Amino acid sequence: MLGKRCFSSVVPEQARVVVVGGGVIGNSVAYHLAKQGWSDVVLLERDKITSGTTWHAAGLVVSFGSTSGTSTDFRKYTKKLYSELEAETGQSTGFMPVGFIELATSKDRLEEYRRVADFNRLCGVEVHELGPSEVRDMFPLCRVDDVEAGFYVADDGRANPVDVTMALSKGARMRGAQIIEGVEVTGITKDRLGQVSGVTTKGGDAIKCEYVVNCAGMWARQFGELCGVNIPNQAAEHYYLITEAMSEVDPSWPVIEDPSNYTYIRPEGGGLMVGLFESQAAAWNVDKIPSDFSFGEIDPDWERMAPFVEAAMSRVPLSAEAGVKKFFCGPESFTPDLAPLIGEAPEVKNYFVAAGLNSIGILTGGGVGRCVANWIVNGKPDVDVTGINIDRMHKYQSNPLYRGHRVVESLGMVYNCHYPSYSMKTCRGAKKSAIYERLKAAGGYFRDVSGWECADWFAPPGVPAEQSELSWGRMNWFPYWEKEHRAARENVILMDMSFMSKFLVQGRDAGAYLNYLCTANVNAAVDMITYTQWLNDDGKLEGDVTVVKMSEEEFVVVVTDTMHRHAEAWLRRHIGDRFVTVADVTSSYAQLNIQGPRSRDLMQALTTADMSNEAFPFRTSREIDIGFARARCNRITYLGELGYELLLPAEQALHAFDFIVDEGKNFDLTLAGLKALASLRMEKGYRDYGHDMDNLDTILECGLGFTCDYEKPGGFKGKEAVLKQKAEKTLDRRLCQVLLKDPQPLMFHAEVVFRDGVAMGDVRAASYGHSLGGAVGLTMIEPGRPVTKKFLTSGTWEVSVAGKRYPCEVSLQPMLDSKNLKIKA
Repeated sequence: MLGKRCFSSVVPEQARVVVVGGGVIGNSVAYHLAKQGWSDVVLLERDKITSGTTWHAAGLVVSFGSTSGTSTDFRKYTKKLYSELEAETGQSTGFMPVGFIELATSKDRLEEYRRVADFNRLCGVEVHELGPSEVRDMFPLCRVDDVEAGFYVADDGRANPVDVTMALSKGARMRGAQIIEGVEVTGITKDRLGQVSGVTTKGGDAIKCEYVVNCAGMWARQFGELCGVNIPNQAAEHYYLITEAMSEVDPSWPVIEDPSNYTYIRPEGGGLMVGLFESQAAAWNVDKIPSDFSFGEIDPDWERMAPFVEAAMSRVPLSAEAGVKKFFCGPESFTPDLAPLIGEAPEVKNYFVAAGLNSIGILTGGGVGRCVANWIVNGKPDVDVTGINIDRMHKYQSNPLYRGHRVVESLGMVYNCHYPSYSMKTCRGAKKSAIYERLKAAGGYFRDVSGWECADWFAPPGVPAEQSELSWGRMNWFPYWEKEHRAARENVILMDMSFMSKFLVQGRDAGAYLNYLCTANVNAAVDMITYTQWLNDDGKLEGDVTVVKMSEEEFVVVVTDTMHRHAEAWLRRHIGDRFVTVADVTSSYAQLNIQGPRSRDLMQALTTADMSNEAFPFRTSREIDIGFARARCNRITYLGELGYELLLPAEQALHAFDFIVDEGKNFDLTLAGLKALASLRMEKGYRDYGHDMDNLDTILECGLGFTCDYEKPGGFKGKEAVLKQKAEKTLDRRLCQVLLKDPQPLMFHAEVVFRDGVAMGDVRAASYGHSLGGAVGLTMIEPGRPVTKKFLTSGTWEVSVAGKRYPCEVSLQPMLDSKNLKIKA
């Protein structure tokens, strides 16, 4: 099965990179490092190559299915690599481009897959929509009576996971990398600066190295714990069965995926493989994955799985008559948000992770290995990693109770319809703001925001705060949301944004240090708040933050929830020998936002401070009284209105909230949730790093060059790159607003934008603009020529929503209050 081996058994004393784990991901990382010329690479496998989970993978190689550009690129590259490795190495990968068909068996799934198909086509995947009879023609045993459509990619297919891994391993060794089996790594050593310096092994050998890559699969969390690296993946039971031989089966038939019946089906060994992603999964060994588990199986839970097996086999009724040759259960690991864990760990410099592949390690393995290798070699990623970066994870997510509950939902999500309004249901209530109970009593409907319980919208008095059945259309809360949105535009609202991440930066060098990291001058006058970006040396984005200067040696940095640990790591890793300290004070301060044209009137009624425009102009930050509480009041907005953000000690937040609400009765104050936040900021074209901007975008392309202070002392990180791009005068890619002219269709993410019938880009984030009268979003327009106002105002612009094109308007300037008259009033 494994073929002839030719692996080293001599453990060297030194290597540039040590890769831990000999599955498909570890071997892909080693292969791609060696391919880049880094031949001083050692891969250590505790037992045998593929012995963890790779050996029992289904081997699907599928490019259809994701609305992540990064994941789609990983899939495309992997498919191409597997088709070429045999010619390079002489080792077959078993890749067979037999085709792949995704079945849509309901109107909602049809909507989802048409949206996915639009995006995948933009990414270069040739997706064809098939009718039921066409599906049956390609897979004659498939039942199609309930099929709305099939989504077909002709050159997708399947590969042999063991052969793929052996080909990658051989390719790595051909370029000088060492692959060593039977060596268990027991620890990581670090130098005095906290950077990787080597590994230790169970046999007593030690290897000095500059980098470690944790590719330990379902053991990744346990291995990470050895040096304090947080990797919250968890193994779960994963099933497939293989039928007895069926004379009717043609091995050249395509792979069928039928999420409504929790299954994928493909020819295997003369019969069929019927794989399962059940909606009610089971965690496996939450406490600890056994270190000696190799090429292992789990006793199947027939009773629990029987209904899922029955549903799966109903797609090919004849399979139920063929008999079961093998019912297999083996572990696969999953992450809290069903996205992989990739990148440099925030806890240890030069410690990289490539794990948590959520059962798509084979079909993305080539792309993941290439990404990690490039990141190590070049010192930065060359793909958008904002959604997969290991630094998005929080430590409490590694708790056994959390992992045991969340993995059940994560695995179950694989074949769920991926509605845009879905919020994770497990492990809720872990993080609540100080005013959570007040918001709940006021009719708040809560969703998970980086673990925080956040009010998404508020039900009217007497109406239960319950969400109707999920859909792609307008749900029961749509009018409640509109009321909150209009209250912000026309009157005044109160919004809890305590989930925002906050860092206290102090010390003699704090001002100069932050001024170097930030594009804007954040070290000018005391009691000022400044909106600014962080860049890398290429002038590309690493953070989108606000900085409050409270004194000459004390600053508060506020960043979005999803970038919490990324921002903290960025701050800490750039301190060097400066006299600066960084403290995470997120939980110490609540954040209450009072926004809207009447916000000043309400604020003046709440405090003795002079809130007039002359005394408290835009960007002022000052400590004021709110009842018995003291608040840091920042006059700034993320909604596009006159407004104020109050940072309050958590212990005083409840009192302040009650005080505001009581006085707010005189102003018809409205509580608003995150649905309103999204629509209000989108109408104004306000950006959100990690959603509509990423690490591949430059500050100029995102329209944020106005934050750059080129004259401030010491400059800023990335300044030279920004000046170089600025000197080019024109940009071939620009982040723009897009507004549908038809008020009915809804945009969410990944809708494709066309000019004169030619795809220009996709919608990165969207909402519904109740004030603008249609769905509104942000899109990176990339025509391969200068993006100017003339270019945007000419031609015929459309957006494809689930396969249907709608006229739209595209603009570089905010479509709402482009001159900022409202926020500076």
